[in-house]
Parts: sequence; structure tokens; C-alpha cells
Amino acid sequence: MTAKTSEHEERENHEDHEEFVRLTDPYRRELLAHCYRMLGSLDEAEDLVQETYLRAWRSYDGYEGRASLRTWLHRIATNTCLTALESRARRPLPSGLGGPSEAPEEPLRASATDVPWLQPLPDALLDPATVVAARGSLRLALVAALQHLPARQRAVLILRDVLAWRAPEVASMLGTSTAAVKSTLQRARARLDEVAPDEELVVEPGGAADREVLDRYMAAFENADLDALLTLLQDGVELEMPPHLEWFSGKKDALRFFAARVREPGWLRMVSIRANGQPAVAMYERGTDGVLRAHSVQVLTVEGDAIARITAFLEPALFARFGLSPVLS
Repeated sequence: MTAKTSEHEERENHEDHEEFVRLTDPYRRELLAHCYRMLGSLDEAEDLVQETYLRAWRSYDGYEGRASLRTWLHRIATNTCLTALESRARRPLPSGLGGPSEAPEEPLRASATDVPWLQPLPDALLDPATVVAARGSLRLALVAALQHLPARQRAVLILRDVLAWRAPEVASMLGTSTAAVKSTLQRARARLDEVAPDEELVVEPGGAADREVLDRYMAAFENADLDALLTLLQDGVELEMPPHLEWFSGKKDALRFFAARVREPGWLRMVSIRANGQPAVAMYERGTDGVLRAHSVQVLTVEGDAIARITAFLEPALFARFGLSPVLS
């Protein structure tokens, strides 16, 4: 092979790769949402999207438009996720591991750092159109419920009920029959109904109403105003704080928990964010040195004009994923 031939082939490969990137890159954020639903982990989803693109590039010569590019990429991503899930445990929230605790004033027990907890998904990592179109399918309640399904049931339910693909398409993707897909979907829906009733999975977004509730929630904490907080919580509100196993159910216990920990006005600073298509806040806590440091990312489930669930991820490392500094001046 001459140097001239080698240069020509290298140029062709470069041009092919540029074409591949141009054609496939618009699907990257959609694939991130898909892998996140499958895995419940932003970190793992990003890794598997990268693996999907590596596999797709390696087999790009054989693609030849036999299916739509979107379908082809989702096929690779789904099978990549299924392979990964063979060696991974489900990612729960504390409420999925046991009943509520009954001692909200007591210190929380040592965190369960050995549990692969569910992670929130920043809306900023997705296209706005994807967030709007798929908001219900990204909610924490649904992603947590999906973790109870075997991997293959999870894949079928997401492909059929979330992405709205036809049964024959899903069968082709997973190398099975249409009848098998229909049977698997039936079992997946039945299991989902057992672990989380439909009304807990999809709550219509409230728009301005959600924003008003979020603003009042932030002000209540920043002003250490427990009375204001009380008016925001549903009677059956649930509060959970991974990686701690304890969680609390009911307005009374939630308020007792906060009353034992909320100090004076100015002790906390809240920053509005969005996660899983839901209103959320990043909470900073003031230390004895006066510095505000990352404390938690809190995802709120708002129903009407009240908060039905608070999921506070006590993981300061998450702040970087939301583009936030770990320290405020």
C-alpha cells in the first residue's frame, strides 16, 4: 500500500466519521433519556450512550439504511442496556425498601452507601422538546417503579408504552416474536400496577402553579418558617433522603423532622432547578464558618397546590451535574 493510498483511505474514514456524527448526534440526548429509564442512573446512562455510539460507529458500514437511524440507534442502546443490567442490581429509593420510620426527631442512621441508589436526571441535559414530550415518563415515581421490573420487561414496556413503538418493531429489535412482546408487556403492566398505582406515576405538570409552590417552598426554608412549610404539604406527603434508609410518611412526621433540624433564617440557601421534568431545588447549608456548602438536590412531586413527595438526594457531588458550584459565597 502506497502512502498516497493510505492518505486517501484515512481521508475517507474521516469523512465517513464526520457524516456519522452529523447524522447520529441529534439523537444523543434522546438516547440518554432512554438509557436513564432503563438504568435509573445518570452516570451509567451516559456511559452506555457512549458505548452505544462506539458500537454504532463500528457497525456503520453495515447499516445501509435497513431501518430508520433512530430505530437502529435505539436497538443498539436497548441491547447495550440489557447486557449491562445482567450484572447490576435495581436502583431503589428508600420507600422501595421498607416501611416509613417513626422517629423523625432522632438523628438519621449511617447512610447506606453500599446501595446503588436511583439518581435524578437534570432537565438541562435533555432537549426541551424531549422534556415536554416525555415529562411523565421521566418522573422519579415511574423510573423508580420501572426498577421493579426484570430487565426485558422494562425494555418492552419503555419501547411500547413510552416510545410508542409497534409490537412487531419491538420484536425485531429484541430478536423475539410479536406474541412474546405482547405477553411480556402484559406482565410488565401488571407488575407496575402492583408496585405503583397509575395516579402515583404521572401527574400533569402544573406550569405556573408548580412554580408558585416551588417559590413558597424555597422561601419557607430560607426564612425558617415552619408554619409556611406546613401549608404546602399534603396530609400524606412522603419524605425520603437517599442514601439514608429512613423515610417519613405524613405531614405530622415530615414537620417533626424539619422542626428538629431547621435553624434560623439565612441558614439555608435554595436554588431553583429542574429534574425529571419536575420542580426541584438545590439546597445549600451554612457551616459554622459561615460558608454555604452543597447539601442536597430535592425533587418535588406537586399535586395541585401542594407537595405530595420530597425526594432529597443527599449527594453534594450531584451539584456539578446541574451546573452548580459546591460552595456559595
